[in-house]
Amino acid sequence: MSKPSPSSRPASAPSAPPPHTTLEDVAAIITGVLLVSVGVAFFKQAGLVTGGMAGLGFALHYATDIGFGLWFFLLNLPFYWLALRKMGRAFTFKTFCTVGLLSLVTELQPRFFHIDSIQAPYAAVVGGMLMGVGMLVLFRHRCSMGGLGIAALYLQQRYGWRAGYVQMALDCLILLSAFFIVDTERALWSILAALTLNQVLSMNHRPGRYGG
Repeated sequence: MSKPSPSSRPASAPSAPPPHTTLEDVAAIITGVLLVSVGVAFFKQAGLVTGGMAGLGFALHYATDIGFGLWFFLLNLPFYWLALRKMGRAFTFKTFCTVGLLSLVTELQPRFFHIDSIQAPYAAVVGGMLMGVGMLVLFRHRCSMGGLGIAALYLQQRYGWRAGYVQMALDCLILLSAFFIVDTERALWSILAALTLNQVLSMNHRPGRYGG
């Protein structure tokens, strides 16, 4: 009986990537939060607005002078119900920790460093990149900054829609409010910031590309 040729042998299925350990998740949350918090500092100093819950947090911060961190934490509270039902306990717990840590870090950050001056174009591009990379780190460890990020990740998991594109569409709606909060020039730079952030996500967070 002849042996099957190598080409006729069934290819072995690729092994599933090992899951992230708890220590890796903790390190990723800290890394992602710190990257996002620096982007937030850039935006605050330049007077820019961004999309998502962060954008609404900025809008309410500028309108009321109440800290961005407190608004960001409160705005995310209603979304944990959706996260718990659709994304599971682990995702919800990690997202809650992420939101709480980011809220705390952004409030304490002025004690550690202060930006005297930053140009709006630089803040928009570099701040958007920093926030996008930070969110990418969080997404790849199955957590998010809450709010619309939860909805975007759910739609990607359920229907295969790219999280970056979903968030970009929702952000565009939120960014319209920037024209009523800040001057036209800053509102336009805010749009560039949101586009930069979401382009980082759409290029690097595609369904099936990353496992872990």
